[in-house]
Amino acid sequence: MNRKISVGMAVSIVILAMTVTFSITMLVAMRLFDSTVSSVKEKESMYNKIAEVDRYVRSNDYYPIDETTLYDRLTAGYLLGTGDKYARYFSATAYTELMNTQNGTLIGIGVELAVDQSGYAKVIKVYDESPAKEAGIQVGNYITAVDGTDVKSMSSVDAIQTRLRGESGTTVNVTWLDSEAAEHTADLTHSGYSSTTVDYQMVQGNVGYIRIRQFDSTTPSELDYAIRSLSANGAGSLVFDLRDNGGGLLDDAIQCIDLIAPEGTLAFAEDKNGTQTLLGTSTSESQIGLPVVCLVNGSTASAAELFASSLRTLNGARLVGTTTQGKGTIQSSPQRLSDGSAVVVTVAKLVCGDGSCFDGTGLTVDVEPPPDCGRTDRIL
Repeated sequence: MNRKISVGMAVSIVILAMTVTFSITMLVAMRLFDSTVSSVKEKESMYNKIAEVDRYVRSNDYYPIDETTLYDRLTAGYLLGTGDKYARYFSATAYTELMNTQNGTLIGIGVELAVDQSGYAKVIKVYDESPAKEAGIQVGNYITAVDGTDVKSMSSVDAIQTRLRGESGTTVNVTWLDSEAAEHTADLTHSGYSSTTVDYQMVQGNVGYIRIRQFDSTTPSELDYAIRSLSANGAGSLVFDLRDNGGGLLDDAIQCIDLIAPEGTLAFAEDKNGTQTLLGTSTSESQIGLPVVCLVNGSTASAAELFASSLRTLNGARLVGTTTQGKGTIQSSPQRLSDGSAVVVTVAKLVCGDGSCFDGTGLTVDVEPPPDCGRTDRIL
């Protein structure tokens, strides 16, 4: 009798469990279905709106439509609408240029620029075997116009550099002033040249000065060579100039930190759920035992801020300059699309090895220069 009751109860429990499981499964499925239907309806509504605008414009607009420009700006507008201020769209041409920049091969005229108080673009570096070098453009000259357009009307150094670049074999008309303020104009032919991201020299006797313009795939090897060269020449301290360094490739910046810092944790990526993933650590194999200073300013951002923060934490480096930009987020590698264009979106928050985060606040400095000292591109 007891056995029959036990079996019956067991069957009842199994049936009850199956019923509960089925109910939960159905509930989850219904919610997933409702969510999917809602998402489909929202997307359908969005596509219908775009199609409605497209039909009206094509039927009534006086001006012809450049399809490539239209699609580029539609995609850029979508990313703008996401609210991700670091999301970016690269046209096929811009994506190719980005890859060339990160690989150290550019198609341009071969100059680095900085806009000073005059409003014109001051040449701060001329690359060897570049069109600019062959034309006689020198460091200290000023570029005043590109293809007849005054550079003062351009929004930034990046905008000027973009105007100076182009496909290999094409030309750009450049006007510049030499050291005697004499004006020169020439058509320069775009061609490939090798770029560098690190400059170095010995200053004030035994101070090793290293400027890092950005972090790219070539930066770790360039930085390693610079440190070894300065050390071999008796450098008693190192100054890293990170002013106007907007970041670049995070993995390569971490490799650069590892060349200098003692053993320690360097960075984490924190996703939207709060889960942290270790990005890198440093070893004690190649640490620098010299006093270190990092020069920073309001344009020092992202991977460059991590570099400065890590050296302050692990090497005791002092930061000199002004508060940094405060870009403590991580963007995806460019996702190449079928037409050769690409998109980048923010995927995580960047957390320093000590658990701090400079996103939105920047790094405060240890020493602020006097307001009348001005901006210099090297330490004398």
